[in-house]
Amino acid sequence: MRSTTSAGSSSFSRPLALLVAGTYFMEILDGTIIATAAAGIAGDLHVRPVDINLAMTSYLITLAVGIPISGWLAERFGARRVFTAAIGIFTVASLLCALSPNLAFLCGARMLQGLGGAMMVPVGRLVVLRDADRKEFLEAIAYLTWPALIAPVLAPVLGGLLVTYASWHWIFLINVPLGIIAFAVALRVVPDIRARKVPPPDWTGFVLCGTALAAVVIGMELVGSAPTPWAAVVLWLLLATVTGAAALWWFKRSRHPLLDLRALRIHTFRVGNGGGAMYRLIINAVPFLLPLMFMLGFGWSAFEAGLMTMAVFAGNVLIKPATSPLIRRFGFRTVLLLSNGGGAVALVACAFLNPGTPLVVMAVVLFVSGVLRSIGFSAYNTLQFVDVPKARMAGANTLSSTIAQIATGLGVAVGALILRAAQSLLAPDVAPVAGYQWTFAVLAAIMLYPVVEALLMNRTAGDLVRAK
Repeated sequence: MRSTTSAGSSSFSRPLALLVAGTYFMEILDGTIIATAAAGIAGDLHVRPVDINLAMTSYLITLAVGIPISGWLAERFGARRVFTAAIGIFTVASLLCALSPNLAFLCGARMLQGLGGAMMVPVGRLVVLRDADRKEFLEAIAYLTWPALIAPVLAPVLGGLLVTYASWHWIFLINVPLGIIAFAVALRVVPDIRARKVPPPDWTGFVLCGTALAAVVIGMELVGSAPTPWAAVVLWLLLATVTGAAALWWFKRSRHPLLDLRALRIHTFRVGNGGGAMYRLIINAVPFLLPLMFMLGFGWSAFEAGLMTMAVFAGNVLIKPATSPLIRRFGFRTVLLLSNGGGAVALVACAFLNPGTPLVVMAVVLFVSGVLRSIGFSAYNTLQFVDVPKARMAGANTLSSTIAQIATGLGVAVGALILRAAQSLLAPDVAPVAGYQWTFAVLAAIMLYPVVEALLMNRTAGDLVRAK
């Protein structure tokens, strides 16, 4: 790829990174905040609250299916054109969501919103990484990481405030002025990066990969239903397995595959997307489980649960300025061992929380888990790209975005599945609290996989980006 702008600068653009981070925040927030407003939306649209899950699933499916094609679109039509178009689509779709007269219209608008999000963030991140020098990767990733840490924790609180003091329409309307500002800024700061020669689109790979991703999202969303339609879950996940295997077979043999798997030969990329995917899965399950445990297990109000969960948010934010210096000082291997091992201990601590635990102790446990979450997430997001050649950055970025979307989507579903299994095995009188405790214990055990993977890493992995 090359830049057709006259700037000719290869330095890291902070305004561009902030712009991409802002759009990333909008995308993640919209994927999670709607759950808070489900009851209000259902009342206005004259459907059951559980039916609003269709609007959430519509968004996630389109997001997952659209991400793999985003890299090709950026190369074919130019990063600036695709990125600004994505912001425009996302903004218009947000307005349509707020104006929805019925559930079918809302689902259609959410699919359009997911299409914008699928192009918006991967293309924006590609531009930032292609523009940054290796020694600037830590700073660049630090800008791009905070939305994924903050949005899932902030969504329930922000959604609750908007629904309580305004209306559910504002969870979408808030994107309109933000989108207009982002569109105007993007026209000024996004370079026009495109490839000199673009291969034809891989439609076979797109259909196979898109079907697999859609089937995974639908199957795992059904796991969270009550009661769970297990026959449908098995069929969807079987379809995902078959089409996913066919997609992998095709990508290995196609001359111009939709997803370039060659980046997986690079050790640091493989670790960042192997252990990193498992790490993402776990840390995305925690913000889902904590409020439920506080409300359904401890009997707290939604406000009290949201307030306590904000301790995780505080840990995420306060440690963020120190994450890059920690990686520079101790290296990726040591930092990942600290975050993963400490994260497992924090999950065990969550497993011992109960209604009688002092509030200060709860807050400290959640704060520390937020600190470790921020450190680990930043390390993985940087590590995966440190050894990727510039020529392969587009393919690696698309593959990484696809893997991350799968892991993020699986987080809530896996957490719900473990919780349901634990509650079914426990006596009814202890299940409301003990089910969550056992779920956190199982997640702590799963966290041992990235711990072992970090132990096996080379001590010098990623040293190229540590020096200023």
